[in-house]
Amino acid sequence: MGTGNLDVKGRAIIDGNRFMTLGTANTEGEPWASPVFYVADGYSTFYWISSPEATQVRNIAVRPRVGIVVFNSQQEPGSDEAVYMTATACELTGAELDRGLEIYLGAAPFSQGPEAFRPPGRYRAYRASVTEHFMLCPQASSQPCPVHGRTSDHRMAVAL
Repeated sequence: MGTGNLDVKGRAIIDGNRFMTLGTANTEGEPWASPVFYVADGYSTFYWISSPEATQVRNIAVRPRVGIVVFNSQQEPGSDEAVYMTATACELTGAELDRGLEIYLGAAPFSQGPEAFRPPGRYRAYRASVTEHFMLCPQASSQPCPVHGRTSDHRMAVAL
């Protein structure tokens, strides 16, 4: 299998799923992973709703660089159907909040209106802006990958 269709496969993975694993770290660098329901705007902007008291949100406040994985949790073991991303995350405010809630609430299965996600509401809107996408290289096998020279599973950058 060549590497040429990974962009198509990556977009299908993001389009076909609704939960992402959001990886954050606190001030000391201790990792934290959280499953969150997302709405994507294209393939490089992800929105979600969370409590401002949630661990991942407190971590983002001190370390906005995050890792994200979107994958089908029902796939067979050994499958390579995942998109790995690096991103910068933030809480939305002002005009960005208005736009983010328009996108999120337009696709999310929630009955609350935008006021539920503004102070003094219990939840806020967040955005992750992706800086890089990766997928597992399909060339890994018992022979060295002709592109990367590795025989083990390894990620490669893709453009979505």
